[in-house]
Amino acid sequence: MDFRHTMRGRRALAAVAITTGLVLTVAGCGGGGDDDKSDKASSSAPANSDDDKDKGAAETEPEQTLAEVKSNGITLTVTSAERDEGGFLTVQGKVTNATSGIWLASEWKSDETELKKNGGSLAGASVVDQTGKKKYFVLRDTEGRCLCTKFEGGIDQGQSADWFAQFPAPPDGTSTVQFQVPTMPPASIELPEGE
Repeated sequence: MDFRHTMRGRRALAAVAITTGLVLTVAGCGGGGDDDKSDKASSSAPANSDDDKDKGAAETEPEQTLAEVKSNGITLTVTSAERDEGGFLTVQGKVTNATSGIWLASEWKSDETELKKNGGSLAGASVVDQTGKKKYFVLRDTEGRCLCTKFEGGIDQGQSADWFAQFPAPPDGTSTVQFQVPTMPPASIELPEGE
């Protein structure tokens, strides 16, 4: 019994100590006289500053569309094609499922045996440099996984998903390439100049 009373007493003391600490903290954070209020009002930024308007506009601006192709209820949009350091080309965009069910992207996987383990993915994508007469395939890591988006679980009807795929970069003189994905028409995209 003494143990039980001791534990109750300790809990009560802990509760009082915590409550006291909170009260003192709130009191310490409270304002002083009128002088503090005028300083705070003059130093704070107005609620609708130009910076806030610029941030809001940037958040609502639609992404740039470099190309868009449609086939069998699927819309593939290319929003970015950037040459990376080290001689890589990263292509990014969005895919939208307008079919009547879940889309698994199984037709987009590569025919290469090593890349088949990627399942529904952009492993079958390629970039064609028509001027240089060269086709570039998706890069892969040392374990055979593509450097691209894998659509695990698919995309539900009416939903969209962001994607990326990385390729060897075409020569600096190449300004336009065809981005190709199985079952989709080719999408012509402009490339930035090499650095």
